[in-house]
Amino acid sequence: MTAMRERQRDNRWQLATDALLALALLVFGLLATPLAGANQPGSVPVDAGCRALLTVAALALVARRLAPLATLAVVTVATSAYLVLGYPYGPVLLAFLVAVYTAAVRLPVRRAGVAVGSALAVLLVHAFWSRGPEPGWFGILPASAWVVVPFALGVAVRVNRESAARGRAEAARRQADEERLRIAQEVHDVVGHGLAAISMQAEVALHLLGKRPEQAEIALTAISRTSREALDELRVTLGAVRRGGGREPVPGLARLDALRERLADAGLAVTLRVTGEPRELPGAVDLAAYRVVQEALTNVLRHAGVAEAEATVGYGGDALTVEVLDRGVGGGGGVGHGLAGMRERVTALGGELAAGPRPDGGFRVAARLPVEPVR
Repeated sequence: MTAMRERQRDNRWQLATDALLALALLVFGLLATPLAGANQPGSVPVDAGCRALLTVAALALVARRLAPLATLAVVTVATSAYLVLGYPYGPVLLAFLVAVYTAAVRLPVRRAGVAVGSALAVLLVHAFWSRGPEPGWFGILPASAWVVVPFALGVAVRVNRESAARGRAEAARRQADEERLRIAQEVHDVVGHGLAAISMQAEVALHLLGKRPEQAEIALTAISRTSREALDELRVTLGAVRRGGGREPVPGLARLDALRERLADAGLAVTLRVTGEPRELPGAVDLAAYRVVQEALTNVLRHAGVAEAEATVGYGGDALTVEVLDRGVGGGGGVGHGLAGMRERVTALGGELAAGPRPDGGFRVAARLPVEPVR
């Protein structure tokens, strides 16, 4: 509804500006044509018929954007009749110029070319049959200039507009693709971590169900809590996407303790260290750092085959660093979307990410994210 009202307002504005243009050309024509006739011996003096044709040619431009083809036809007939009747060259051709330019801008090039070519043929009638001076073959070139120049200018403007529109459409597609990728990454991180923890806890529950049912109950309780927390975080993420902004509350480093508890329930003990002076971080940096730690620890849970890992968060003067270490055999198993997603998050913020096996065994993931220097 809003878009429709905006289009209607634009149409009214265009109609008003075209009416002002037509009125200006009419006044100019009525005032300047007698002066032009004084310098053109042999031309028919200005009379009521001359003024009527000037009026028709000028006022037809009111509808030039609504009906460019019809406007060109009316202006061409009025202008050609004006010249055939022998009235002075001059302002009437300005209305013809505007009509040709409008057709070139508003109509497809092929259709505009046919229409403008027909208009030129009609206009050239006066070169060989007129009550005033007959320029003959010598009049073809100057008469053609009144068609070729505005037509070429109109086509150039149309091509530039179409190119700009394609550029805007391409930019919009890129933005949509980037947004879809961001959403996919958020969902992957939330769901992937939750499912990894649930899978590990479910295996523990199945293993203990027959022998130690009371321990299986603890694992099932952890599954319930982990799934509920993952669903809550997923709702927050999708809710922020629906709102198109205002992403609150988003996960951040303040939730690392809760992450550590969930992983402990799943069987992975995480030693968390913080170095430097903790401070408020930009939202994008805070989220990216949390996601890197979350994904790296999820990979340890899935692939490393160990019960312990270390996570370190370092607050530096101009950068935040995060590091996750394990001594397992496959902590880097997330070399697909997980590791690629971590790298994309970090590099998008101008940071660096390193991931690979440790010399003494295990796997290391480390990221450096630039932040405002401390003052």
